[in-house]
Amino acid sequence: MSTLLSIIIPAYNEAQSIAPLYKKLQSSIKEIKTQKLIEDYEIWFVNDGSVDATETEILKLINKNNRVKLISLRKNFGKSKALQVGFRHVSGDVVITMDADLQDEPAELARFILKINEGYDLVSGWKQNRFDPWEKRLPSKLFNFVTSLFSGIKIHDFNCGFKAYRREVIKSLHIYGEFHRYIPVIALRNGFKIGEIVVHHHKRRYGKSKFGFERYLRGMFDAVSALFLLKFYDKPMYFFGKIGLLLFFIGFLICSYLTILWFGGNSIGHRPLLILGVLFILVGLQSFSLGLIANIIVDNADRKRTDESFVKTIVDKNSHDKKR
Repeated sequence: MSTLLSIIIPAYNEAQSIAPLYKKLQSSIKEIKTQKLIEDYEIWFVNDGSVDATETEILKLINKNNRVKLISLRKNFGKSKALQVGFRHVSGDVVITMDADLQDEPAELARFILKINEGYDLVSGWKQNRFDPWEKRLPSKLFNFVTSLFSGIKIHDFNCGFKAYRREVIKSLHIYGEFHRYIPVIALRNGFKIGEIVVHHHKRRYGKSKFGFERYLRGMFDAVSALFLLKFYDKPMYFFGKIGLLLFFIGFLICSYLTILWFGGNSIGHRPLLILGVLFILVGLQSFSLGLIANIIVDNADRKRTDESFVKTIVDKNSHDKKR
């Protein structure tokens, strides 16, 4: 049984949603405690630089309930930064993240905890019936398909903000930019087990979406980064070295061919092929060198990490205790 549940709710200009969301959360938490799934809870609101009365509404809740806590950021840093700050402050054995716009259903909390108790380290929500305009749903479907294809993670909704984590998972995460979309990818890289449940999704009641078209461009760049980190984080030489070796080999063949022509009495100084061959050799060497440098950086970083970050279980033969 989980002893403490932490809920992290990033909020940006959601003043009208805070009170009704809290009311729903209280009802859901009461039910979870009745089922004895948790002993206690805490709710962390992360005010991501709101310019409306969001902070004031949260402070009202804090005056009523000391389990409600607030982190206010100096400006709007984005969802990834808000989550990362929240991850560093919570104390729960199980951590659930959800949006503040009332589109997530707090009644799902018990199902997330039960799924975690089945042995999963991270459980992602799947908004199967999504109440968003098509211009959000269509790119999202494409994004989920591509990310699932290249990462090998068989879930349907990577970007769903409604997720549950074991404490070990959030302590292993460092997210920035738009990387909150790729948390399952990063968690898989760190060796954690990923699961998914279908969740209810509601239409937005107040305000409007805070994401514009530019998020898709940022998301594309972060997708490349996330997939690279998944496959080559611990072995960058395998990526840069292969490219470098291929380019160097092509350049070597070109220059060898031109050398044979030169020995045959042909002039090669005016041939564009000579420039291409030399260019391939130089770029190949640079790529290979970049792989070596990246390997050195990764090796130094791993030396600074504690062995505990790689450990799943510890069995002590003397005490016969097994820790997860």
